[in-house]
Amino acid sequence: MNGNLIRSFLRRSFCTAETNIPSSRFQIFDRHLKRKQRDRAAWLMNRQDSLVNTVADNLVDRLEDVKKTFPSALCLGGSLDAIRRSVRGRGGIEKLIMMDSSPDMVKLCEDAEKDLSSDNIETSFMVGDEEFLPMKESSVDLVISCLGLHWTNDLPGAMIQSRLALKPDGLFLASIFGGETLKELRIACTIAHMEREGGVSPRVSPLAQVRDAGNLLTRAGFTLPGVDVDEYQVRYNSALELIEHLRAMGETNALVNRIKLLKRDTALATAAVYESMFAAEDGTIPATFQVIYMTGWREHESQQKAKRRGSATVSFKDIQKEFGSQTS
Repeated sequence: MNGNLIRSFLRRSFCTAETNIPSSRFQIFDRHLKRKQRDRAAWLMNRQDSLVNTVADNLVDRLEDVKKTFPSALCLGGSLDAIRRSVRGRGGIEKLIMMDSSPDMVKLCEDAEKDLSSDNIETSFMVGDEEFLPMKESSVDLVISCLGLHWTNDLPGAMIQSRLALKPDGLFLASIFGGETLKELRIACTIAHMEREGGVSPRVSPLAQVRDAGNLLTRAGFTLPGVDVDEYQVRYNSALELIEHLRAMGETNALVNRIKLLKRDTALATAAVYESMFAAEDGTIPATFQVIYMTGWREHESQQKAKRRGSATVSFKDIQKEFGSQTS
């Protein structure tokens, strides 16, 4: 990756061990394979990855929008290392638990901790699964997940467990890849499979749509839900370089119903279609990454609440008349 990261804002306003949360009956993702992919990513990861670091910084930046401090925090999967580096001195964090399903990723973060010892955050490490969160109820003030939860089979269930792990008035911060991510690759894969194999097979994982994010937070029981969307475009020298970047992020295909082997001619056709349809004049190819940022709070009596329906004392007609008379 040549580091050419183009960012365009599309800001739109739009657990626990003791709790019995039913797991999803439908297994979309192979969690065992995803753990192995993350083990591999721990060895391939580039700590200077501009995409990952930018998303982590933007997520942690939201801590500066609130006056509250968060003495204890849990960081779940995804871009653990980038979050750990970004969180320094922000949010009043004193104790940080870093959890990932990949033992190698946890070891990587533990080894990197010696470079961050000066920020006085007491950090602990554990191997665990976001789908079966090994946390006591009401045990932390903050839960952060950066680019990890979109690989869970039951996203609402994982978010419910995160809410239960929070203390009252605790904050949930998460970023996930949205449905527009890798749209260029999806198009190229579809055309290549149609041409070479006479049909379409799933090569890119399904992702949540922006319109669903607010509903996910509400369904999980969070109060004061907030959703923002950013789109990033990264340019690569070739389709192969894009695939290498996805491997280094642990973002390669983990569908249960995936085709285990991709035929060589289909792979070459995909790369050729990608370059013919999307290549720039300088020969580089773009890849779009849509990131959905979600914030939500565990309910507390001090939080603002919506007024009871029908309790308004001024009608919209009166407001319209008032402003209409001022402009006439």
